Amino acid sequence: MSQTLRERLLNELDTIVLIDPHTHIDPHQPAARTLADILGYHYYTELAHSAGMLRSDVEEPDLAPREKVRRLVAHLEPLQNTIQYSWLIDIARSFFGFADEHVTRDNWEGLYDAAQRTLSATDWPQQVLRRSGLEAVLLTNDFDDPLEGWDTSVYVPCLRTDDLVFRLHEPAVGQRLAAVTGVDLASPRALREALARLFTRFTARHARACAISLPPGFTPIPICASRAETAWDAICRAPQQCGEDERQTLAHFVFWTLAELCADFQLPFDLMIGVHRGVYRGGVYQGQDLYDSRVSLIQYGELFNAFPQVTFPVSVLASVANQELTSYAWIFPNVVTSGHWWYSNTPAYIEHDLAARLEVVPGTKQIGYYSDMYKLEFGLPKFRMYKRVLAKVLAERFVIDRGWSETRALELGRQVLRGNVDRVFGPAGRAGRPRP
Repeated sequence: MSQTLRERLLNELDTIVLIDPHTHIDPHQPAARTLADILGYHYYTELAHSAGMLRSDVEEPDLAPREKVRRLVAHLEPLQNTIQYSWLIDIARSFFGFADEHVTRDNWEGLYDAAQRTLSATDWPQQVLRRSGLEAVLLTNDFDDPLEGWDTSVYVPCLRTDDLVFRLHEPAVGQRLAAVTGVDLASPRALREALARLFTRFTARHARACAISLPPGFTPIPICASRAETAWDAICRAPQQCGEDERQTLAHFVFWTLAELCADFQLPFDLMIGVHRGVYRGGVYQGQDLYDSRVSLIQYGELFNAFPQVTFPVSVLASVANQELTSYAWIFPNVVTSGHWWYSNTPAYIEHDLAARLEVVPGTKQIGYYSDMYKLEFGLPKFRMYKRVLAKVLAERFVIDRGWSETRALELGRQVLRGNVDRVFGPAGRAGRPRP
């Protein structure tokens, strides 16, 4: 019974047209151009490197796409047990007509050529969105991105603020901010005006969120005007000589100002908490960062208390932090659980974390999933993975264990897959409407 029930629920969940609430898509080149854009995804390069591939094999300057794929394929066999490898096979079969069980040294060239024929279609991005059941995706935009040249109803801007919070003491970042806003950053008051102009600029282009990735040790606190003035003066006088105290003071001032602006502009503040950058210094590009299980959301308690009008979708890097996240979403009206980020983005962790969230957090306060993808082709296998787990949890924990009807369970599934995305990130179509 359980398996057939799961299949029925999955079939219904698969009819929902989705909005992906967090991606790294380039709206000017949203889909892959060659198979190298797919196989070069950091999950594959870091896993292959972990299994013995040299970093230089994939980071050689001016490496041709076909040669890059050949080198990566030579190291795929140890990855066949991983969920990431299953995404690759799903993409190859769903989009490129691949019929074999594995990508090998003997068959990769046929796959490469088939992919090239498919990817060359002028409307390929639109085809991928349609076949993946995606209506729109939220982007990750640097604060000085041009924000022009694409349909913002499909590729929705999102203001990413990591550089503003953690690198504004660097002259180049300040110069970028001054250039894009036209504000002379002579004081903290001028800095706040520049940040406000960024929010005006982004919301004019239909941005629906402000977002940031945060290290484990960061604790948001308000900074008084005099302390901010002292730190800013020291940084402006001698940016290379300023101390860690001045840098931290500036980071806290900017972060708190961003939260204030989220309140003013009625934007959610998307927090991705717990990443240590550059832990494995010898790792491949994007394969150097790890989590720290010592991170605690107690560091954000003052922030959540101070801004009850701001919605905070919160992602945690490690499953070990999931119980704390569910507890905060249980208590704080403005805290929303969001997706299954990075190292937690595998079925085993998703099932555990999802079941816990569905059992204790109000159904209106959960963003079920986001892909975090860099190319559109990954939306299909990643959301398929999540929907399979969601169908399993709904079937076993709600229909079988608690006696819910299938209709009632599906309503909860629709809510976390699409309805809450619309509610938190703004109007973008009717929630959970059937796919055409």
